[in-house]
Amino acid sequence: MLEVRDLMVRYGEFRAVHGVSFTVGEGELITIIGANGAGKTSILRTLMGLQPAYRGTITLNGRDITHLSAHERAKLGIGIVPEGRRLFGDMDVQENLEMGAYLVRDRETLNKRFKEVYDRFPVLYDRRGQRAKTLSGGEQQMLAIGRTLMGGPSLILMDEVSLGLMPRFVQEVFGIIKALNEEGKTILLVEQNARKALAIAHRGYVLETGRFRWEGEAQELRDNPEVQRAYLGG
Repeated sequence: MLEVRDLMVRYGEFRAVHGVSFTVGEGELITIIGANGAGKTSILRTLMGLQPAYRGTITLNGRDITHLSAHERAKLGIGIVPEGRRLFGDMDVQENLEMGAYLVRDRETLNKRFKEVYDRFPVLYDRRGQRAKTLSGGEQQMLAIGRTLMGGPSLILMDEVSLGLMPRFVQEVFGIIKALNEEGKTILLVEQNARKALAIAHRGYVLETGRFRWEGEAQELRDNPEVQRAYLGG
């Protein structure tokens, strides 16, 4: 579904990402793990069109999207759950979900998406008239995921979804991601919590200072002694 070749991302003279290449197949759950500042978020921002690629190509379903804008990529089926959730704090839950469906013109489809999100996250239905900034951290993350699902994406980019959550919500959020993938959603997950990410992913890439140091099947990375020492507390 997604093919990235020799991607370089720069901010002025600073190189955040140094020519990485990877693929995401349809139906896969792929994770990119690494320390804070390794360049993980820069990769996702560039895939979404929020940051220009300095070099390299991004291909979605055989189409070169390297120079398309973020809204054009959204129309092609890419959705992002951003780091920090980025909700509209003074808008209520229902309004935040509506913002995620801004490309949906058909009322029947919109109602279907609302039902799917509320069925998945009953707490959001209970809080649908409540302002987003008054929700708990876990509820806000559910809303951020729900807002992305409202757009009906075929590829979901997820950026540090466990950041700042209490342990019980971390477990719940990773369960949600696994369930979405099992239902057929293609997911690229960027995550500092390497242990949790590799537990649910099919394949993984380990990013260090803008370069992939290791890549392979998730189990292979979990069994790698160097990955264990550096990222898994082993």
